[in-house]
Amino acid sequence: MKKSSIIIGRQPLIETLQSDRAIDKILFQKNVNGEAIETIRKLAKEKNIPIQYVPVEKLNSITRSNHQGVIGFAALVQYMNLQEVIDYVVGNGETPLFVILDGITDVRNIGAIIRSAVCCGAQAVIIPDKGVGALNEEAMKSSAGALEKIHICRVNSLMKAVDELHANGIKVMASEMTAGKKIFELTLSDPLAIVMGSEEKGVFPALMKICDEKFSIPMTGNFESFNVSVASGIILYEIMKQRMLQ
Repeated sequence: MKKSSIIIGRQPLIETLQSDRAIDKILFQKNVNGEAIETIRKLAKEKNIPIQYVPVEKLNSITRSNHQGVIGFAALVQYMNLQEVIDYVVGNGETPLFVILDGITDVRNIGAIIRSAVCCGAQAVIIPDKGVGALNEEAMKSSAGALEKIHICRVNSLMKAVDELHANGIKVMASEMTAGKKIFELTLSDPLAIVMGSEEKGVFPALMKICDEKFSIPMTGNFESFNVSVASGIILYEIMKQRMLQ
């Protein structure tokens, strides 16, 4: 397992960005400038790495070294290109099963979802570059190492990712509490991506609108809903069951 670490200073960060090592995010001191900073911005944009602008006190609290107004966070995982993963999965003769995470910030839930995804045969998890919890040591621990056994695709727009999935013949479905169809009433053996939204806000409305199908998970009683990682496990198990019974 790769160790996460911070990358301190302008030139070390440029060198890391020019290598194959993945970076989760970059922190810039507010109002920082200079030629090296512009180079970092350009390289980060090319690799869809989010940049946050923070007070100098934030950087100082992370390191006592001379950070030169910039700190990067090396990733635990190697992010993959979505189209390359689709080509790889199809090329292996497998039926695509991907999980899309929208607005899920609790890294323990993310780790648990990824663990279920691996157990149920999903080949990839798709995350946006902003608005989802970091795939850090806690996420790795919650996944019981599953993060190392699945492709992670980080995209700058989930909407565009859905368009790309559609262009490759992959249906996109979303869990929605009020949907009329139940999960077990659907045919789930086709190439498929499942969107899981946050427990507080659900799936982003514009993203929900372009999904091919919406479904609900039946429950007894009047409790609000399943935890998102539990719901993901139920959905993924139903998909695996249908595919195994073919």
